[in-house]
Amino acid sequence: MDNQFPSKKGPSFCSFRYVLALFMHSCNVVVMAQRMCLSLTMIAMVNNTNLRGLPNTSTEDHPGYIKNPVYDWSPDIQGIILSAILYGTFIIQIPVGYLSGIYPIKKIIGFALLLSSLFSLFIPLAAEVGETWIIACRVLQGISQGTATTAQHEIWVKWAPPLERSSLTSISLSGFLLGPFIVLLVTGIICDSLGWPMVFYIFGACGCTLSLLWFILFYDDPKNHPCVSINEKEYITSSLIQQVSSTRPSLPIMAIIKSLPLWAISFSSFAYLWTYNILILYSPTFINSMLHVNIRENGILSSLPFLLAWICGIIAGHAADLLSSKNVLSLTAVRKLFTAMGLLLPSIFSMCLLYLSYSFSSTIAFLILANATSSLCLAGTLINALDIAPRYYAFLKGVTAVIGMTGGIISSTLTGLFLSQDPESSWFKIFLLMSAINVISLIFYLIFAKAEIQDWAKEKQHTQF
Repeated sequence: MDNQFPSKKGPSFCSFRYVLALFMHSCNVVVMAQRMCLSLTMIAMVNNTNLRGLPNTSTEDHPGYIKNPVYDWSPDIQGIILSAILYGTFIIQIPVGYLSGIYPIKKIIGFALLLSSLFSLFIPLAAEVGETWIIACRVLQGISQGTATTAQHEIWVKWAPPLERSSLTSISLSGFLLGPFIVLLVTGIICDSLGWPMVFYIFGACGCTLSLLWFILFYDDPKNHPCVSINEKEYITSSLIQQVSSTRPSLPIMAIIKSLPLWAISFSSFAYLWTYNILILYSPTFINSMLHVNIRENGILSSLPFLLAWICGIIAGHAADLLSSKNVLSLTAVRKLFTAMGLLLPSIFSMCLLYLSYSFSSTIAFLILANATSSLCLAGTLINALDIAPRYYAFLKGVTAVIGMTGGIISSTLTGLFLSQDPESSWFKIFLLMSAINVISLIFYLIFAKAEIQDWAKEKQHTQF
């Protein structure tokens, strides 16, 4: 039925919905920049070769560090500061997923992005006051970012025609992949030339600007947007007429818990973020232990996987929509295909890192491919909840995100423990466990995943007799 829409009103990259996807892409780039920049600025903020033992001390006596206060934070404190934003993001997922189906998305995302940017501006001041303040600032920033990243999924319930869901979602979500690439490239340069506080000021100012533009450009419903053409409004509303309800019924909690397709999405999200966190967080460590390059070269090499992942994610979204619209594969088969590639290929290339990397170039190639191919899940399991329950999409994304982030937290913790025991040979255990989790989750997904609206998500199921 989804393939019966008039072709003349079909996908158009000049339409406002694609402009909206690109704008969301930019917002996600800035969100990831604000999230990840501290990982690199921490090197400049904590300089153990200068003023060791003097807490919260500025190196104003050294001309090269006039704008670079240096703090004596222990490795434990540094770890808490870096991870604080993840805990803020984690705790807000499900509440925001529920509330975004009730309250206006324009206000939720706009204020969340603005608050995240303001907290970014406050970080240098918070660091000067003390580590407790910067930890609190990062937790609150994580809550703000978790609100924005979860609530944005509700946008495509009313803005994305079924035949364009993969394309629009992949464009917007690929900002999470381009953001780290930009951060790894420019943060070091900003720190060297302007001082590390300017990193937070620049990314914070960019976020404030985007949040103001958000309030101007975005409308919750395309029918009310003055910049959307009449043809585009008709195409969007007609394609979604059987899937979007004007009312939000109470959540069918028991039906959701019993839904095997939803559990398939949850387990595959667990595996995806397990893999993602290992490859993203520990790629610099792997490069350092295997290739022994300097930190500048490490930063450049660590950024390359994000660039290819960004490209792969966008291509995957368009390819998925093309396969579905041309009736080459059913939508369920499309979701399973891209999920399979997104979970299996990183496992294969990770094992190649251990057994087939005989040179510098081969090691980098396999590392880039392992990171990049995981983004194929953008056209698979990461959008699948919209297929099975568009009315509860944001809430289900919050639930699956919590399960997925649990996998990410566990994997990063276990990887750190493995490496602390044996930095060289532990990579075999790390990649083998990752591959096993990916395969097991994928088998469950291939058996139980669906791409049709489930009975419990249909409006007729909530009629009162």
